[in-house]
Amino acid sequence: MNIFNQILLPTRRHFKGVSKLYRVKSPFFLHSSATTSVEVHSPEQEVVIALGSNVGVRLHNFNDALRLMKRYGPRPIDLDILFYGKLKINFDTLTVPHERIWERPFVMAPLLDLLGLDIESDAVASWHSFSKQTGGLFELWEKLGGDSLIGKDGLRWVFPFQSVESAVSQVRLMVSEGADIIDIGAQSTRPNASWISSEEELGRLIPVLEAVLEIPEIEGKLLSVYTFHSEVAQEAVKRGVHLINNVSGGQLDSKMLKVAADLGVPYVAMHMRGDPCTMQSNENIQYEDVCVQVASELYLPVRYAESSGVPAWRIIIDPGLGFSKNTEHNLDILIDLPTIRQEIAKKSLAVSHASIMTGPPRKRFLGDVCNRPDATERDPATIAAITAGILGGANIIRVHNVRDNFDATRLCHALLKHRILFHDWSF
Repeated sequence: MNIFNQILLPTRRHFKGVSKLYRVKSPFFLHSSATTSVEVHSPEQEVVIALGSNVGVRLHNFNDALRLMKRYGPRPIDLDILFYGKLKINFDTLTVPHERIWERPFVMAPLLDLLGLDIESDAVASWHSFSKQTGGLFELWEKLGGDSLIGKDGLRWVFPFQSVESAVSQVRLMVSEGADIIDIGAQSTRPNASWISSEEELGRLIPVLEAVLEIPEIEGKLLSVYTFHSEVAQEAVKRGVHLINNVSGGQLDSKMLKVAADLGVPYVAMHMRGDPCTMQSNENIQYEDVCVQVASELYLPVRYAESSGVPAWRIIIDPGLGFSKNTEHNLDILIDLPTIRQEIAKKSLAVSHASIMTGPPRKRFLGDVCNRPDATERDPATIAAITAGILGGANIIRVHNVRDNFDATRLCHALLKHRILFHDWSF
């Protein structure tokens, strides 16, 4: 039995505007006037500083400001401290977090672009808690209007500074900790996320993909592209990606199955009802028997894939934990993966032997079960979930924390091997 570790790189969202993450060492002096200053004594902290402009052509102002920073004098931009580590600072001359963050989409948009979709540090978890929303900054962004604001008031998608560098660094870390497959995606699939065009997705994906392909650590590893779009899948495979992870099961792009067949690469078909904007609607999370229905609904796109020319032995099935499912549904799937295989076997013996992939890392249902609203505290629950999945028959797992989950897969592999040897001996 082969057990792989598949890693999903956090997808970044990109907006007009620039925020930058700085690391500063104590003591840190903040001067508010010629006569007063605030001295903050703390350990090294992550600081978010926002660059803003509200006159003239803003993009030109940013470019001019970068040029003028080489000399002293007036500059056509503002610098606002949004966050300073995990600290709250409240002085007459200084307030951190910046008190107007929560009501300004033009501040929230680039901030979320910078942070991405995952809460991967205590500092970032604190920033989410400062919003006073259960769902953190994500929930606040949705209350402000969310992705529907893109295209209004000058907000648009852009490629952020250092995102390629940070992605490559993350890939290096994951590979060093034991990852066999790196799954790279540029389309957010979180609930209510808007569906971007293939052109925009490629604009985000290709620079990262090209940089990852150049690092020596990637030799001998597999690359996967996480996408809805056939054009994106085709271009990614053309550039060196080894398999297609189609989170819609081919339902959102009718050309995807033919492209997968022509490319001759493994193809992941995941179960999802609707799209990211509608998948958690009341209608889409209604099941009488979730494992039976997921198996039935997964078989349809798999059958279409086979009829399009993708052989069963190149197909990987993913029951879609967290996609069109509530907490109880996700638990049912984790504990009863064999039922999904059995139900598929009633229609296709070959497909029932396809590899199963599960992806529970840090998902909200784990937080609901364990009372861990902070995603960074869900790694122990993730380990338990992937352990249940592997012992239930999963062959590939998707995780963020490679090191700890890799140890869990080793133990599961040893247990399964021991069970086989024990059964052979007892027989």
